[in-house]
Amino acid sequence: MKLNNMMKQAQKMQSQITQVQEKLAEERVEGSAGGGMVKAVFTGQGDLVELKIDPEAINPDDVEMLEDLITAAVNDGLRKSRELASSRMGVFANALGSLGLGF
Repeated sequence: MKLNNMMKQAQKMQSQITQVQEKLAEERVEGSAGGGMVKAVFTGQGDLVELKIDPEAINPDDVEMLEDLITAAVNDGLRKSRELASSRMGVFANALGSLGLGF
């Protein structure tokens, strides 16, 4: 009976995880660099969905600066996306640990 109960809990948890993952796909976080001159928007699943570059950031004589700004904005957005996913999924890691299934 205990195994059956654990299976039901695991199935319920799988359904909840799927729902959270679907919501993460809809949520957005924004990374930026250069005082907002470059912005990178990610989903909660880590997909880059938008990149905005202020025309003032474009200097043909300093392409390296723009590349650095893009890299910084993308890394900032990706970090925020990972933090969002971790905060949303953390509850499941705790639940799995309480079932003796922790990682």
